[in-house]
Amino acid sequence: MFATSKWMRAAALAVAGVAVAGAALADESTMERVKRTKEVRIGTVAGAIPYFNKDLVTQKWEGFGPDFAESLGKALGAKPVFVETTWGNSVLDLQSNKIDVMFAMGPTPQRMEVVDFSEPLLNNTFTAVCKKGHAPVKTWEELNKPEAKVVVDIGSNQDQFATRALPKATISRLESSGAATMSVQTGRSDCQVLVVLLSQPLVAKRPDVGTVYFPQPIETTNTNIGLRKEPNKDFQKAVNAWLADARAKGEIQSVVLKNMEKLAGVKADSFPKEVKF
Repeated sequence: MFATSKWMRAAALAVAGVAVAGAALADESTMERVKRTKEVRIGTVAGAIPYFNKDLVTQKWEGFGPDFAESLGKALGAKPVFVETTWGNSVLDLQSNKIDVMFAMGPTPQRMEVVDFSEPLLNNTFTAVCKKGHAPVKTWEELNKPEAKVVVDIGSNQDQFATRALPKATISRLESSGAATMSVQTGRSDCQVLVVLLSQPLVAKRPDVGTVYFPQPIETTNTNIGLRKEPNKDFQKAVNAWLADARAKGEIQSVVLKNMEKLAGVKADSFPKEVKF
């Protein structure tokens, strides 16, 4: 009887210990977890060239995100672990502590309510992809008129920009960037507003879609790094420190240009001199 009671007390203490340890891990900050595991979990999106791409032969991730992840990992003393997600699910994956970092995430007001962001990773220039035969677009004001049929993917940075800069245009808002591109290709829309890191690869791969124009004045949007929202900001500070160092060394520009040529077939000299990343 005494032995049984003693065993039961020991078992209860063991269960309590596991519960305490589990609670401690649940309360663990991202920085604490990265230091403990020596791993940093990076969200990746299949086929999102030039941001992310998985080589079907080697099964290795490549693109801006993986290259930046390797550099960030070195700065943190941690190994990058790639976790596949989607653009639509990445916010939820940050919230649920499934990933630590999501590169190339735009800091929209809605997202800023539920996740944290780094300082800007790069500047993404807005362009106009116009259908074949459309007159060259030299300024944004040329598209700011009712007869200009402009298309964007709803809720995107492109949508927000077009709403602000082209209030007089006839704007169609479709469910995806691909649907917006199809609208231009089939002639239902004149021009698609699209950031340069998407427009240049698109037209390089599918020149039949139309022509990329860089209307003046040059307008840009920030692309940042999405992080889990938490009271402890040590991880956010560490990411920003890495980012400042990488930018000072010219690493951001070089990584972007390298992957644009390698994965998208877009050479550095195809960008106007005004376009800076």
